[in-house]
Amino acid sequence: MTETSWVRSPVGRADRHYATRCGTKSVLVLVPHPVAGTRLFDLLPLLEADHRVQVVFTDPEAGDNWQAGQAFLRSHGGVVLPWPQARRSEFDLVLAGSTRGLDDLAAPTLLVPHGGGFGQYRPWRPPDTAVPRPRHHGTGLDPDQLMRNGRLRADALALVHDREHALLARECPQALPAAVVTGDIALDRLTASLPHRDHYRRALGAADGQEVVVVTSTWSPRSAFGRHPGLFDDVLAELPGDRFRVVGALHPNIWAHHGAWQVRSWLADALRAGLVLMPPEEGWRAALAAADYVIGDYGSVTAYAAAAGAAVLLENTPGQPLLDGTPTAVLARRTPRRRHDRALPPQLAAARKARDRNGLPELIRGLLSSRPGEAGRLLRRTMYRLLGLPEPARGVPASPVPLPVPVAA
Repeated sequence: MTETSWVRSPVGRADRHYATRCGTKSVLVLVPHPVAGTRLFDLLPLLEADHRVQVVFTDPEAGDNWQAGQAFLRSHGGVVLPWPQARRSEFDLVLAGSTRGLDDLAAPTLLVPHGGGFGQYRPWRPPDTAVPRPRHHGTGLDPDQLMRNGRLRADALALVHDREHALLARECPQALPAAVVTGDIALDRLTASLPHRDHYRRALGAADGQEVVVVTSTWSPRSAFGRHPGLFDDVLAELPGDRFRVVGALHPNIWAHHGAWQVRSWLADALRAGLVLMPPEEGWRAALAAADYVIGDYGSVTAYAAAAGAAVLLENTPGQPLLDGTPTAVLARRTPRRRHDRALPPQLAAARKARDRNGLPELIRGLLSSRPGEAGRLLRRTMYRLLGLPEPARGVPASPVPLPVPVAA
């Protein structure tokens, strides 16, 4: 490592004489991409107001990662260590939303899932593959992901549901001692946001009497946006602007891979026509709290939408490798599919009837989390256990998400 690649670090021995707060425990947050980052930033309020803790960040394996990960970290104002420097530093706790970089660090590690948790998808390979290739959309709970050279890659593994614990027992029983069923902190924050629905609606520009329709897509060619490039234009064309406010939420990987400029360019006509587009870092939960209807695919945002009480209309995305019993798999069986050859407003009305008939909000909430409302408490307990510190006396409320700041047209 060259001298110019180092940064002044509040956790580095060489820079201790600059410190104002001394003797703190060090926490490293691994952010290889914005998807992991957004979930880890749900955990960081659990460390707020604790003067015994210093948090720093890094982009693991930065030479082979999304450039959007670096931009995400810079936007939050934390100390960002170059990956070679982080690898040579000592930490008291590592927070990770993926397994990238874990094998190069020796500190106690908490691994948390992003999206709707581990165990959402069956192992999948692209069709017509002549030679073996790495699996796509694995469960995330298999030994290939959780073990290296006979040892666990994380000291604590946060699971959102008891279903995942049972799956882990089948796929990688060696990891059971590290497993902690914590519930879903993203769902808890969304639930805490629901009483503030009117504030989110106003921030999205929805007038009195307008219904909010959120159109969401995960990534990959099989996703709603991958299969239907005109997805947003079609919805805007079908829904009268005086009755509906249309909001877009695209998976962060779409923004990270194709670039923010390109996403705005692709959606330029839709933005001019009134689309309210959420940025990739945050805003999707605020949109779901405001939503009357959600048009989505097999991504986890669609499941969160159902849990928030929105009426869900599914885009037809055949072949998604969903595991039975997961929220998205249950939604796929119990919600209507959008027909592009039929008018959209009656299909939204049918989605509302399906929601009410099937009791979908309660059903999906129960599938997303086995510990509703408890994720913050259980995650904080785990983090402080790994840090070797007693927990603070202050409570652990689930905080509502911030007001959305749409992407400028």
